[in-house]
Formats: sequence, C-alpha cells, structure tokens
Amino acid sequence: MRVAAIDCGTNSIRLLIADAAGGRLTDVVRRMEIVRLGEGVDRTGRLSDAALERTRKALIAYAAEIESRNVDRVRMCATSASRDASNAADFRAMVREVLGADPEVITGDEEARLSFTGAVTGLSAEPPYLIFDIGGGSTEFVTGSTGVEHAISMDIGCVRMTERYLHDDPPTGAQIEAATRDIAAAVDTALAAVPGRSASTLVGLAGTVTTVTALALGLPEYDSERIHHARVSHDSVAKVADDLLAMTVASRLALPVMHPGRADVIGGGALILRIIMERAGQEFLIASEHDILDGIAVSIS
Repeated sequence: MRVAAIDCGTNSIRLLIADAAGGRLTDVVRRMEIVRLGEGVDRTGRLSDAALERTRKALIAYAAEIESRNVDRVRMCATSASRDASNAADFRAMVREVLGADPEVITGDEEARLSFTGAVTGLSAEPPYLIFDIGGGSTEFVTGSTGVEHAISMDIGCVRMTERYLHDDPPTGAQIEAATRDIAAAVDTALAAVPGRSASTLVGLAGTVTTVTALALGLPEYDSERIHHARVSHDSVAKVADDLLAMTVASRLALPVMHPGRADVIGGGALILRIIMERAGQEFLIASEHDILDGIAVSIS
C-alpha cells in the first residue's frame, strides 16, 4: 500500500509518500517547505493572509505529487498554529479546496503519540525512552518503552519563543534569560507530568534537533543518514546553542547545514533543546530523522 502523510506545523509543512508493508515504511518521496504558518499567532491569535497563501502554494505542489505517485491513502495533520488560531476555519477551508479533504487539527496528546510511533520505528536503544519533538509553536514530551505511557504538549517552540523574547539580532543576554526562565518552567512541568527524569534514553525529533546535531558533528553539509540516530553530548549541544544565540541571522545563514527558513528561529530552538537535556539530567541525546510525519504514515498503513 502506498500512503501519503502531510504534517503542517507552525514553521514547516512536510510530505512523506511511502510504501507500507508489514508495519514498515519505504520512502518514495520526502519534501519540506518552510511556510511559517504560525507567524504572529502568539501575538495576534490569527493566521495571517500571507502565511495562509504560503501554505496554500506548498500544498498545491504536494497535491500534484500525491496525484502523480498513485497514492492509496492520504492523511494530513495540522498541529500547534492551527489549534491556537481564531481563524482556523479559513485554514481548513483552504486545505479542503486544494487537497480535497479536511486536515485533522490534532490535539497535543495525539501529536505526541504520533511522534512516539515515528521515533521508535527502527530505534535500537535502551528503554524506557523520553522522546521530545521541538516544533515552531509547541514541544511534545512522551515517555514509554514499547508504547506510549505518558504524553504532554507544552506551548514552547522555536517560533513562539523567538517572537516572544528573542527580538534583537543577535538576542541580548536579558532576552535569553527571560526565555530561559519560561522554557525551564515549562520543561519542569512536562518532565514531572510524563515523568521524564527516569528515562534511560533521550530521543530528540524535528528540525531544531537535527540541525543542532549536524552542527555538533561538524558536517560540511546536511546529511540525514549521518544525523539519523547520531549520539550527541550535552556539552556539544550547549556549545552549539550558545554559538547560535551569539550569531546574527546572517551569520547563521552562512552555516552550510542551515536551512534558510530556519535561521531566524534556530537560536530559540537550540535553547529549548539545551534546557531539556539539562532539566532531564541527560548527558547524551539520540537524534532522529523519523518523527510525527512517519507516525502519520504508519497510522494509515
């Protein structure tokens, strides 16, 4: 069976077309576009017309790809930004017009469970796991061994923290301190709820984690095969986070592994990542290229 999964978050919209057999996926196509759907949502409570148009254009291209690949089943999930926005109905109507089906505006709990499913596929590490997915508007925390045992979603994400606190280029020490206090409080709440401090293995998902991992590994270009399941130390993550927060956006753009659409918010994301490792008491992180997108695909296979 050939399936298509679309994950529309606060910062990016991604497509996975895969052949599914026996509970395993074989990639046919993976695509990602930075559309910043959640731009300004933390401040205005609404999805902007410009953000909706950027997302519509990306979705048109995805719909054409799905049509050309003879896909049997399609599932699109929309996450943090479309949950928070007062005009989410406009977003749903746009998706229905382009894709011919409604997006599922999933809860934070469902987002966490799909992330867990995607992350544990093919993972060889000691359970129980603490898995976290740093998005643009929220971060999901999940614990479990063979299945989800606890899950929680917190409203800390790279776009949200950047828009709320990190206004200067580069951000000031006072701005970083204010963001740190907010992030640390949210992370402590999450780790107490899941509970995460007793996990044996820490697994990080999504673009912030994979980009920081690429920088920590000193890769000359973004290489998903080398990043997937790489083991990175807290000290390496902390250094990369500090370096990114000290850089201007222009300097970040010059880094060979940096996606242009991520450069302005990667400092906030790296700060979240560093604080999670510190508050969880974890010396090492396993980075995963498989995440909620893979979980969506598995759910319809």
